[in-house]
Amino acid sequence: MSLTPPSRPRIFGTGLVALDLVLSADPEAPVRAWAGGTCGNVLAILAALGWDSYPIARLNGDAASQRVRADLRRWGVQLEYLGCSPTANAPIVIQQILRARDGSPRHRFSWACPHCGSWLPGFKPVTAKAIEPITTHAQRVDAFFMDRLSRSALLLAEHAAKSGAVVIFEPSAKADAKLFSEALSVAHVVKYSDDRFSEIPGAMHGSSTTLVEIQTLGASGLRYRHKLNRTLSPWMHLDAAATHNLVDTCGSGDWCTAGLIATVARHGLGGLIKLGAEGLVEGLQFGQKLAAWNLGFEGARGGMYTVEPEKLGPYLHAMASGQHSVANPLKSRRARAHARIACPACPQPPRKARGRLSQDKSNTA
Repeated sequence: MSLTPPSRPRIFGTGLVALDLVLSADPEAPVRAWAGGTCGNVLAILAALGWDSYPIARLNGDAASQRVRADLRRWGVQLEYLGCSPTANAPIVIQQILRARDGSPRHRFSWACPHCGSWLPGFKPVTAKAIEPITTHAQRVDAFFMDRLSRSALLLAEHAAKSGAVVIFEPSAKADAKLFSEALSVAHVVKYSDDRFSEIPGAMHGSSTTLVEIQTLGASGLRYRHKLNRTLSPWMHLDAAATHNLVDTCGSGDWCTAGLIATVARHGLGGLIKLGAEGLVEGLQFGQKLAAWNLGFEGARGGMYTVEPEKLGPYLHAMASGQHSVANPLKSRRARAHARIACPACPQPPRKARGRLSQDKSNTA
């Protein structure tokens, strides 16, 4: 068997892979049903940027899972490990985009059906038993991403780290203290937003393996510190990239993460260390430019649907290098809407029924 590494960088990831139902600020616009969740977004973006992306989740064959698979397939995401046993309904998140009185955008998330009030399907981590056959493949990757902690996520991260992969941990919320401590002991890059964590004690202290710590600050940019020069640097600040078309802030952190990974992790941990502080800044700035571009669209990855999949990667690199304006994205096609997937607890309406969240399982592809 040849041990020649693949020409495309590879990333495995586990965490929230969900179906986002995006309700536009325009009440006449249909709901968009797109693959989402932090893990789902980051790996979809990286696939568009030329990576082989392997999300690991427990999606079954329900309508929402089918829609998630179809959307990820569109961007070239590898689907081999999306149906780990025991399978479950895809998590569903409703994102409603609103306008303040001054016209500025804001959004809110809901995990409950607006019709029947039932809780929508939520996140369920893959089991330790289910990932046993995956661990062998996880030893041949350049990066591993996790945003929701579980025993299986940590086992996969450990296997990936031992093979020389960069482990990226992006905590979404406070988790079990023991799991959190273990995650910090294996992660090389820790990234979080200031609206969720004011700090993460222990990330860069003592014998921690963490080499880069990043705290995003919304419109104020981000701050970061690192140990790429073997000593702990002071906190340093990067202003946010300029944007002239603020439509929705959702998902911009995921774009920043994907841009960073695409730049600094494509040759594994050794590549990250070799790039050093200068390469880290380049990766952060690339991620910030992608995040700024994303601000011009509704939904966590709305801009992707205005560009043909095969053109998106080259376009994003050209845009980030200044060859295209952030304010004037390539308009090769109109964004497609996939509106008719909703709460599994709701009774199925007649086929001719109309509504922003009506269910029609025949329209999931």
